[in-house]
Amino acid sequence: MKVALGLKAHSGWAALVSLGRQKGALVVSTRRRVELVDEPWAKQPYHAAEHLEPEPARQLVARGIAMTRRRAVAEMKAAVADERQKQNTVKACGVLVGASMPPWTVDEILAVHFRMHKAEGVLFREVLANAATECALTLHAIPEKQLNAHARLSRQITALGATVGPPWGKDQKDAALAALIALEHD
Repeated sequence: MKVALGLKAHSGWAALVSLGRQKGALVVSTRRRVELVDEPWAKQPYHAAEHLEPEPARQLVARGIAMTRRRAVAEMKAAVADERQKQNTVKACGVLVGASMPPWTVDEILAVHFRMHKAEGVLFREVLANAATECALTLHAIPEKQLNAHARLSRQITALGATVGPPWGKDQKDAALAALIALEHD
């Protein structure tokens, strides 16, 4: 079966759902939580560096970003390998994204608390998108604010929840919708 992955990022983790079609019906192949950090402080690397001197702060942020990138690629490779074990083919990945961020430096981000929150939100979405590309998947970056424009697909995802059972909350539905958009457009 041809499947697409869908991901909704959070601080330090993401909801992953893979969807395919069998005889025209949507099928959930996988749904799970993807861990994106090895250490608790890395869930908020800018906050962890907030009170450090400039150079150690930049180093800590860089270490947190590098860790997150490695974990995202490892998790993406594991998800693709899991699908291959099930005899499925993964070609596409839908990642829910937010608004982009100006090209602030670490120092500029640390100077304004709101920027730290913005940078951390962008970080986890970007590492997932980069991991999809690094794993040779067609990336569909889907603005989360535009999910409402996919009402027809949303109804299919909501109905699908009845067949897969819990957990099928907002995170799983949004990740599944991202997967379905990627599946429909690939």
